[in-house]
Amino acid sequence: MSKYRIAWLEGDGVGKDVMEAARIVLDTIGLDAEYIPGDVGWEFWKREGDPLPQRTLELLRDTDCCLFGAITSKPKTEAAAELDPALKDKGDEYFSPIVRLRQELNLHTNLRPCKAYPGNPLNYRDGIDLVVFRENSEGLYSGVEFHPLPEGVRRALETHPKMKRFGEVSGEDIAISTRLMTRQACARIVRGAFEFARRHKRRSVTIVDKPNVLRETGGLMIRTAREVAKDYPDIPLWETNIDAQCMWLIKNPQDYDILVAENMFGDIISDLAAQLVGGLGFAASGNIGDNYALFEPTHGSAPKYAGQYKVNPMAMLLSTRMMLDWLGETEMAAGLEGAIARVIAEGRVRTYDMGGDASTLDVAKAVAGYIR
Repeated sequence: MSKYRIAWLEGDGVGKDVMEAARIVLDTIGLDAEYIPGDVGWEFWKREGDPLPQRTLELLRDTDCCLFGAITSKPKTEAAAELDPALKDKGDEYFSPIVRLRQELNLHTNLRPCKAYPGNPLNYRDGIDLVVFRENSEGLYSGVEFHPLPEGVRRALETHPKMKRFGEVSGEDIAISTRLMTRQACARIVRGAFEFARRHKRRSVTIVDKPNVLRETGGLMIRTAREVAKDYPDIPLWETNIDAQCMWLIKNPQDYDILVAENMFGDIISDLAAQLVGGLGFAASGNIGDNYALFEPTHGSAPKYAGQYKVNPMAMLLSTRMMLDWLGETEMAAGLEGAIARVIAEGRVRTYDMGGDASTLDVAKAVAGYIR
């Protein structure tokens, strides 16, 4: 029996291409694992009315962790239009499989390393080494939304004086997305960032929100962060507003080390930080819970490139490195990162985004060659 059981979810489009690249590297490393394929993505939405079938959730619960490719997501109306005719008008609504997985499996921490590897022609500036901790289960992505506005929800909102100016607007003309945050989740993500900073000898932790406008939710995050920081007197806590933080990341990216934010703001700054170190082709991520984790590149499914083996697999390979590290295979993880760094530095094997003409699998094979 293999040491690890890893759920293998290729998903849509180029997800299949980059997962093939990951398998080349994992087979070369010799990880003692069984890879269990699962169904997820747009085709299952269209055929079954569910992009994340229950059988896939059950599969994940019987594995140690998950490696995930990419999925196609579309807005509500467009998603409904692509359903099999036999499923239309039966009440099925599209909901992002990744967001659902984070909630179903309580993968509360989204970890996004953003490192400028020497020799990468896409680096905004050399020497950048950021890690974003994004709260993964609450905030604006909690999924509590309304349209049209139900009368009961309207009555509850009208207890707030600032709702008065919407009194003449019909329920059909109002949509609401709620930003739900709990003290427990705020404390957990901040504490995770401080623990990471201490373990890896990082310089600082910066909490990013907008408490001057989002006074209640942002205020809760900031107040909680200050309380948690008291347990880590050796690590400075900085506080910034999300808009200013985006500006400062462009101006002085090397000033920052660990960034912490709720779901939406974490999504924004992690993509900005990714662009500083080469774009989404280098953006790895881990969705981490107490007992389970899912690792994925953060790029989309890029349907127009599917099956062409054109896209950069580095984000997928760096996500694989994160998975190895989480499994405790630290030597394998270090070996893989070293091989990735060497291929980037040498610059002989590059995909189109880096100015080369190598394929997805060419890059994977070059990385695998240095692992050997």
